[in-house]
Amino acid sequence: MSETTNTNEDKKKPSLNGRRAVPSNNSNDEENEVPEIEVFGLMPRGFNPKDYLHVVDIHMFKEPHEINKQQHHTDKYYSPKLIVRRGQLFQIQIDFNRPYKPETDQFWLEYLIGRYPQQNKGTYIPILVDDVLKPGRWGAKITHKENNSVRLSIMSSATCIVGKFRLYIAVLTPFGILRTHRNPATDTYILFNPWCQEDAVYLDDEKEREEYVLNDVGIVFHGSINDIKLRSWSYGQFEENILDACLFLMDKAELELSGRGNPIKICRVVSAVINARDDNGVIAGSWDNTYTYGVAPSAWTGSVDILLEYYSSKQPVQYGQCWVFAGVFNTVLRCLGIPARLVTNYSSAHDNNANLQLDFFLDDKGEVDTKLTKDSVWNYHCWNEAWMTRPDLPVGFGGWQVVDGTPQETSDGMYRCGPASVQAIKHGHVCFQFDAPFVYAEVNSDIVYLRREKNGTQVIEKIDTTHVGQLIVTKEVGGDGMMEITEEYKFQEGSEEERLALETAVMYGVKKQTAQDTMYQPQTDVDMDFQVQKAVLGSDFKVTITFRNKSHNYYTATTYLSGNIVFYTGVTKNEFKKHSFSAKLEPSSSSAFDVVIKSSEYLSDLLDQASFHFFVTARINETGKTLATQKATVLEIPTLKIKTQGEMVAGKEMSVTVKFTNPLKKTLDNVTLRLEGPGVLRTMKKEFRQIPMNSTLIWEVKCIPERPGLRKLIASLNCDALRHVYGELNVQIQKP
Repeated sequence: MSETTNTNEDKKKPSLNGRRAVPSNNSNDEENEVPEIEVFGLMPRGFNPKDYLHVVDIHMFKEPHEINKQQHHTDKYYSPKLIVRRGQLFQIQIDFNRPYKPETDQFWLEYLIGRYPQQNKGTYIPILVDDVLKPGRWGAKITHKENNSVRLSIMSSATCIVGKFRLYIAVLTPFGILRTHRNPATDTYILFNPWCQEDAVYLDDEKEREEYVLNDVGIVFHGSINDIKLRSWSYGQFEENILDACLFLMDKAELELSGRGNPIKICRVVSAVINARDDNGVIAGSWDNTYTYGVAPSAWTGSVDILLEYYSSKQPVQYGQCWVFAGVFNTVLRCLGIPARLVTNYSSAHDNNANLQLDFFLDDKGEVDTKLTKDSVWNYHCWNEAWMTRPDLPVGFGGWQVVDGTPQETSDGMYRCGPASVQAIKHGHVCFQFDAPFVYAEVNSDIVYLRREKNGTQVIEKIDTTHVGQLIVTKEVGGDGMMEITEEYKFQEGSEEERLALETAVMYGVKKQTAQDTMYQPQTDVDMDFQVQKAVLGSDFKVTITFRNKSHNYYTATTYLSGNIVFYTGVTKNEFKKHSFSAKLEPSSSSAFDVVIKSSEYLSDLLDQASFHFFVTARINETGKTLATQKATVLEIPTLKIKTQGEMVAGKEMSVTVKFTNPLKKTLDNVTLRLEGPGVLRTMKKEFRQIPMNSTLIWEVKCIPERPGLRKLIASLNCDALRHVYGELNVQIQKP
């Protein structure tokens, strides 16, 4: 703590006038010195503070089983200090040196935060003892007097700053004010309160509050639209030092303390500080499959290690991709008391010029021209939703807000995104802050296939209006299943409301080119589609292309299949399969053609998430028209098996075993295993030099679970040849 101020200097400061600003007060960590004796005029001889009422002790009732943490739903926080939620009563007890006499004695409480406390900024809060408490306003009332002690009920404001406050008790004497000395044991954390109707984050469903505020593990849905995969993520918002780490993020972002009662401001600054771009934030992103100096994004099993490493080193932690940014962001929001959930958008558009159109350029052979094609479709993209009112927007746009910590595009000069009202995105009201047009494009863009003629003109070959944003999901409340929330973001494809929402978005300035700008007459009497066989990593599989000729004509189609190994962001690493053939299409009939993909063709170049992207284009020779379609697919990745032995009782040692069999036709080198489980064990790591093909690795760990209840163990395995290998196990820890 930097307590460098000289109190006398503080006294000499000129009184504040309209122009002179106090230095910015944007650190919860810094403090000022508070005088223990504040004298009115001259101190009489023989003045002894001990002759007056003074405080001997303060009881905060801050143990997890005591009234405050129980009533405020903060009993899970691994912290010895008092943690309460704003706008709700809490209790303290003051022991004086003698019985308190209300007729002659006067005392009050002072809550301070930051280096330059000021009453009008909400950073200095004096509370007089009164007979009545007003809901949602600061106040204190004596509920019980016994011997030398008084019991107080304290109400905090439902809009007060969220952070760590220092508490002083001040007693009035004829000659001056006597204060308690600085005592960190009485520090009080005040958090957002989704249980309080006056709070901006009030959520009226208890089951939802348990999920979106109190659940410390969650599910990340990944993979691709045709092959949804899921893994657990440990949020760990109650673990030791995590609350302090989250408050530090706001100091790092230099958010003025007086703005820290506003969830909109907090979301906006945290979405910038979660990523390392432009402010040395928490996580450095890396999408290039080389993670030499850090941890591969797929190896993390939760947020705690990342936040604690950042809190101690103050340097970006390497490395993250979208689900890591979203997992850590979710921890921060839930820790501060803002209801939050992690959301996955399948086939998410990353539209570089925000024109609601992703342009894929084909060359004269029908192949995708990677030099001209700048936009990409991510197999999936994870962001967060935070729940709050939006008094800055018209009525009706409160509720879930999109916030995204993954650095994609800048907003007001920084890599951040949101909060953007989900309701505003659905209805196309993208004029409302923040970043709604970008999110609207992520879920609503069209894919346009363009072919360049020899003379340089562009011909539209196909427009696909349904590929992007096909499915938007989050974890269900109270279970591990998937809940679809696509209809929160968009109306039914092709419905009248959907067209209206699009027209509204265009009216509010989302750029959209019309098909009239270029010639476009699609081939309507032939349909083409393809299916990719489900396959396990390391095996052969086939792609089946089907044509349906609805006309009475006989057609031949020159068909071209391109298989690419891609990052999950849809960016191609390389093309591993080229195959072309001529298909004969009989009138009024369907025909199917198989293309075999051998494991030897793809294994050497495979990336993290075992993602492929297939383009199929076919030119109908008789009409000169082109059909085009594309799909992402992911291989099945083997899982880790977790088992426990012996009885599982809080405070007693238990044993956990992780097992894995190498499925590849080669040895795995430099393998890292991670295992964690909030309330059961801190993250453990183990390195293995080699796992030969077909051999099985077994790792046994001993641990002592801290808390009873249903808990989750999460494990990951990582090496250069194989990533995204996970396992998990629900365990019921008994009470001792």
